[in-house]
Amino acid sequence: MGRLTRILTLLALLGVALAPAWAPSLAEAAAGDRNSLGSRGSRTWMAPPSTATAPYAAPMQRSITPNTPAPYPGYANPSPGYAQPGYGQSSMPRRSSFMSGLFGGLIGAGIGGMLFGHGMFGGGGLGFGGLIGLLLQVALIVLVVRWVVGFFRRSQLAPADGPSIFARAADALPRAGMGGGAQPPGRAVTITQADYQAFEQILKDVQAGWSAQDLNSLRRLLTPEMVGYFGELLAEHASQGVRNVIKDVRLESGDLAEAWAEGGREYATVAMRFSMLDATVNGSGQVIDGSTTEHQSTTELWTFVRSPGGRWLLSAIQQSR
Repeated sequence: MGRLTRILTLLALLGVALAPAWAPSLAEAAAGDRNSLGSRGSRTWMAPPSTATAPYAAPMQRSITPNTPAPYPGYANPSPGYAQPGYGQSSMPRRSSFMSGLFGGLIGAGIGGMLFGHGMFGGGGLGFGGLIGLLLQVALIVLVVRWVVGFFRRSQLAPADGPSIFARAADALPRAGMGGGAQPPGRAVTITQADYQAFEQILKDVQAGWSAQDLNSLRRLLTPEMVGYFGELLAEHASQGVRNVIKDVRLESGDLAEAWAEGGREYATVAMRFSMLDATVNGSGQVIDGSTTEHQSTTELWTFVRSPGGRWLLSAIQQSR
């Protein structure tokens, strides 16, 4: 086998091996297709305070609220750790710089060895230093890194048993400050146990309406802006001949990031980690991605809005990575 043929074979095999880790997954859909959408009043382009459930909130990708510079910490005036947002920004997860550098180094070293006639890492053939050996090493490293990341994520979760997940998390944890600079607009709002129960019910009802592709049921749960976004995403699914089916939504942990009032409305941004049966099916009901038997977990920040004394509506979803 010539050097060029061996190089092409190596790249093809690595592409197949790494594609599941780098490509976006249809199974990771859920309500909103894992986008960051909507409005949080004057705080739309500000970073919500970190919580134990969601230490990081992704910037908004789409919002009707203008992104104008403001003297507050957040996205319009970025602080370290937050990317400057923009309309139409890609929703694909950021590739780990550590993993990218690791894979790049392995591939570069292997190809360099081939080009100079030393084989993969100095040893030709199919030994551990060869092609199969390289793939086994890459697979082992991926498994180890994923296990370590998963271990640290699980260690940060708040307790999830009992009916008062939100209240326990909010009472037990200190509220994170907004950092330096001027204080954000609005006055503080007290969130009651009844409000937390409403947030959990909206979470389940929105996922059910999304799964049923029922915009009429979603209109009583979402702001008009969010109804528009959901309608666009569901139409895109319909044009592709697929449907995202969500069942058995379980709230695992949650805590309050912030709650405030401004302009005659009250807002609450809540971090929620929840699991669900999440599957994408085609027109005949065949599962093409995801699972109808194994729960998948995700963490998002949902912002709710209401007129004082009125019913809460979902006004924004932000991803947490």
